[in-house]
Amino acid sequence: MTALRWGILGTGHIAHAFAADLQRAGREIVAVGSRSTESAEAFAAELAAGSGTGSGAGSGVPRAHGSSEQLAADEDVDIVYVATPHPFHAAHATMMLEQDTHVLVEKPFTLNAGEAAGLRELARSRGLLAMEAMWTRYLPHMVRIREIVASGGLGEVRTLSADHAQSLPTDPEHRINALPLGGGALLDLGIYPLSFAADILGPVEQVSAQARFGATGADTEVATVMRHRGGTLSTSLSSSRAAGQNTAHILGTEGRIDVDGVWFADTSFTHTGADGAVHERFTVRGEGRGMQHQAFAAEAAVADGTCEGSALGLDETVAIMELLDTVREQIGLRYPGEDQSD
Repeated sequence: MTALRWGILGTGHIAHAFAADLQRAGREIVAVGSRSTESAEAFAAELAAGSGTGSGAGSGVPRAHGSSEQLAADEDVDIVYVATPHPFHAAHATMMLEQDTHVLVEKPFTLNAGEAAGLRELARSRGLLAMEAMWTRYLPHMVRIREIVASGGLGEVRTLSADHAQSLPTDPEHRINALPLGGGALLDLGIYPLSFAADILGPVEQVSAQARFGATGADTEVATVMRHRGGTLSTSLSSSRAAGQNTAHILGTEGRIDVDGVWFADTSFTHTGADGAVHERFTVRGEGRGMQHQAFAAEAAVADGTCEGSALGLDETVAIMELLDTVREQIGLRYPGEDQSD
């Protein structure tokens, strides 16, 4: 695996979290881009301060670009982490791919499945990586959970439940509440448990969803019941207005896995047998938030030429966007500018 020279597009909270973990892992961030030069320069200064004395990767002052176009034209950037609001993911990722730059695109990959399919075809036609930054899939505890399930450690898996509930700002102008920015609980929070369920139980064959909406028209709560291939069932609840424990549970005929809060971050879990005996207690092993693991996976995919996420390939990313589209259709949620035929 060869380390890549990273660029970051966007200067919000998630971009800061990713950059911190990337620097902690010794990776090189060479450029940042934003809608304004001032914002990009402030972020670049923060990154320079975070690099410390810097021995090799991570040292130096990143270049600050006042537009996505300038970042796309930066020939020293190998891969761009796209961390702009959801409605801009497709356009920004397309811009980078057309400059032969790999992209790691913050979840949700795009606003809808049509955009996701377009990015998939563009990336594959150019032999480039376009990977959804569903960082949870690459965390150590998730890797171990998949191993236990695949080995038959739970017997026949029957059900999965996972929630994602946070108390987020109620300001109508905040991104989470603004429909023009793709706001709402589903795309920002609900995608985590839905993607997790698809990861563990397989493709979704049927979904039933209900939602509650806020004053801006953005969804504030979304509940789903899903039937997966083979008949397994999953349930989820997402909320942007009420904080929850955010635990997750996988039940099988020979045991269960209880994932501690916050299940979608770097955390621990307990594997318990049907007789109540603890088979394994997995504890947190990493530093920081754990977002560096998806970067490692992206670099490995570029190095081996597959240009596909090892835990989440493009076909599954598109399928999950189709699932989100179905949920949105059921709850009556559309975003400004979406073609009614999408």
